[in-house]
Amino acid sequence: MTGLRAAARRIRLLLADVDGTLLTPDKVLTERARRAVVAWREAGLEFALTSGRPPRGMRMLIETLAVTTPVAGFNGGMIVAPDFSVLAERSLDAGLVRGAMEGLRNHGLDVWVYAGKDWVVGDGEAPHVAREARTVKFPPVVGDVARAASGSVIKLVGVCDDETRMRAAVTALHDAFGEAATVARSQPYYLDITHRDANKGGVVRFLARHFTLDPAEIATIGDQANDVAMFRAGGLGIAMGNADAEVREAAHDVTADNEHEGFAEAVEKLLAAREGAA
Repeated sequence: MTGLRAAARRIRLLLADVDGTLLTPDKVLTERARRAVVAWREAGLEFALTSGRPPRGMRMLIETLAVTTPVAGFNGGMIVAPDFSVLAERSLDAGLVRGAMEGLRNHGLDVWVYAGKDWVVGDGEAPHVAREARTVKFPPVVGDVARAASGSVIKLVGVCDDETRMRAAVTALHDAFGEAATVARSQPYYLDITHRDANKGGVVRFLARHFTLDPAEIATIGDQANDVAMFRAGGLGIAMGNADAEVREAAHDVTADNEHEGFAEAVEKLLAAREGAA
């Protein structure tokens, strides 16, 4: 990492993405990562989580890391306190939901609907459903996604492993709805659609207001396209080594990948840089 010392003195809060960043590819929180969070807080600094996951999909991390700050799920579509009481929520426009679902299906993507506390899928055996259930520690509701989408929808997800179809869907959905919604990949196989203001840059701004900070006092770390917004909104954006080139280029610094303790390395180096700055 380069240029940390100059930025380190101002940082008061670290906002971390979860999958691909805080966790290993096998969704494990390593002991070194846990210790890094403990050391960060022992230095008198705040630590917060944000993810495309629903808030309750981060319960294990909230408990293990003894998180005391607001937790941003659905890329900022729902922000909760550690006891899961809702602090902020942004739903998608009903007309946009219908159009976006049609667009996702036209590109051959499976559609998942997140409405309230429910995660609704049309086929429980479809690709990535079982993996996601293991990741978030709760099962989906298998049912009519169109009916689920008639209510208050916080996030739509298009799911596909075909890179060509996924890239085409990203371009088409962004062109169609990018002014009215946030359209970004949260994993190579997930295309997330949330409210225009429900993005990780918005999470940075929410936390800045909550803690009476300048956004420049917030460091962020992530690995996917939906993390770029928080890199731009905060004072120091750190990309994981497993991030795509476009994501790495959008960050201020790059750490190791999530197979090789990139999160812990970043926190340790940031703490060392703060000490050096002091």
